[in-house]
Amino acid sequence: MDKNELWWLLLGLGGQALFMLRFLIQWLHSERQRKSVIPESFWYFSIAGALVLLAYSVYRRDAVFIVGQVLGVAIYLRNLVLIRGARGQA
Repeated sequence: MDKNELWWLLLGLGGQALFMLRFLIQWLHSERQRKSVIPESFWYFSIAGALVLLAYSVYRRDAVFIVGQVLGVAIYLRNLVLIRGARGQA
């Protein structure tokens, strides 16, 4: 494996690690609240992981993965917009 391939592999693994962290954060937050909740940081880790994985999938030229990550980023951003809108109404 050349250095370029290794770099992309590490980048892809980094994106997966960001996704894993969002679930860890959600789980810990829910345990503290004693109910199922999704903290705002979950959406930021979702966006970060999706963008890193999008870069990886573009490099790999994986159209199915690209479409999935683009859709995911849009959904995660929309959730943050909804959270901010709810704050403005409170």
